[in-house]
Parts: sequence; structure tokens; C-alpha cells
Amino acid sequence: MKQWRRAAVALEDQRKRELEALTDQQALAASDALLSLVENLPIDVGRLTGSGLVRQQALFHRRQQ
Repeated sequence: MKQWRRAAVALEDQRKRELEALTDQQALAASDALLSLVENLPIDVGRLTGSGLVRQQALFHRRQQ
């Protein structure tokens, strides 16, 4: 268990160092790459007619009564 904890700390430190070393241009390129993945996902037909926000608000309103 100690080895796992030490590894978790070391990995977190490594992640922080890598993020700090990113230039603005590299960070933008990475975020663009992640966002471009969405283009390949199928669109849920339900999302074309609504976001679900109105239904969520109706559910919250019912709970308050």
C-alpha cells in the first residue's frame, strides 16, 4: 500500500511539472485536440430538441412544494 501511495504522490508531482512546462500554444493545441474528439461522437436526437434544463427545473420546482 505504501508503494501505491508513493507512486500516487510522484505521479501527481510529475503531472504538475508537465502542466507548468506547457506553453500557451501547447495548451491551446491540447484543448483543441480534446474538443475535436466531440465531432466524431453521434448526436443524441433528444439533444436536438432540448437540453433537459426545462425538465430539470420542473423537477426542482415539484420538490419545493
